[in-house]
Amino acid sequence: MPEKKKARLGFIGAGWWATSNHMPVLAQRDDVEMVAVCRLGADELQQVKTEFGFEHATEDFRELLEIPDLDGIVVSSPHGMHHEHALAALKKGLHVMCEKPLTTNARDARELVRAADSRGLQLLIPHGWHHTPYVQEARQRLNSGAVGEIEFVQCHMASPLRELLTGGRFDYAMGDMFMPPDSSTWADPEVAGGGYGLSQMSHSAALTFWLTGLQPRRVAALTSAPGSRVELYDALTVEFDGGVIGSFSGAATIPSDRGFQLDIRIFGTDGVLSLDFERARLQVLRNDGDHYESQLEADAGAYACDGPPNNFVDLILGKTDENMTPGVVGMKAIEMVDAAYRSAAEGKFVDV
Repeated sequence: MPEKKKARLGFIGAGWWATSNHMPVLAQRDDVEMVAVCRLGADELQQVKTEFGFEHATEDFRELLEIPDLDGIVVSSPHGMHHEHALAALKKGLHVMCEKPLTTNARDARELVRAADSRGLQLLIPHGWHHTPYVQEARQRLNSGAVGEIEFVQCHMASPLRELLTGGRFDYAMGDMFMPPDSSTWADPEVAGGGYGLSQMSHSAALTFWLTGLQPRRVAALTSAPGSRVELYDALTVEFDGGVIGSFSGAATIPSDRGFQLDIRIFGTDGVLSLDFERARLQVLRNDGDHYESQLEADAGAYACDGPPNNFVDLILGKTDENMTPGVVGMKAIEMVDAAYRSAAEGKFVDV
């Protein structure tokens, strides 16, 4: 992409997460213009406009997209609105960073990826762990053949989200402009589209696909929702193109005073690579005995919230051509989760 001096950005959605992470990160850059913001609620909208120095503020996203000379849009609206908002921005020729989950179904995710690709636009999803140095090292080792041909993958993720997904209060100390998200956007299946699979496993699945390049083919799944309208637990068996198989699991019920669990293991003809984020571990065990373990600080697995928005701007400005969290890996994650929900409902393997 040709290099520009400043990226002119608009935001569709300006709630707790956008105002506590994306906006503060981007406002620190002298090569970003905070041009326009859209959210519902006149008082809240004015508060965001004033705090971050936006030129324009509106409650109508269509009006925002008519503002001339925008370069990119950050979509951080509720899950079920991502498709409409991101597609409208892409059709206007604007690069898009869209919060995860990319969409709530596979059809819409594919449409967004096609819309971006056909227009030569960037579609980025803010999956922060991709920007963790030892995760990038793991990808480089896999690409250089550390485990040989991949034959099996295992991915487990768990989060302290029982309260949020069951309609309770979500206590997360970050930002002071707005309260954490209203539980209805996560706990109401009509709004959220699903539970733990969409809201959290979209992270772990996208990371697994980014590391491996695998394409999910068919899925058999079980889900459960004890005391909840959306599922809290997911167990998936997945077949990928080329005959590779794998398992994905998710749980929303770690105690609220604990952090995430995320453990990915990739088995191949020559060995196995293990990534553990809770304990910050990168290990390669090889059949030839040439084992490797990275020496990491205890907090090396911390989530890198600033990586994706900075990568988005650097792409717009031509400072890099590497999209670390491209739409296609988010699409694969939604394809797998969508199939998992259908499988759980039908009680059989279903095609992606």
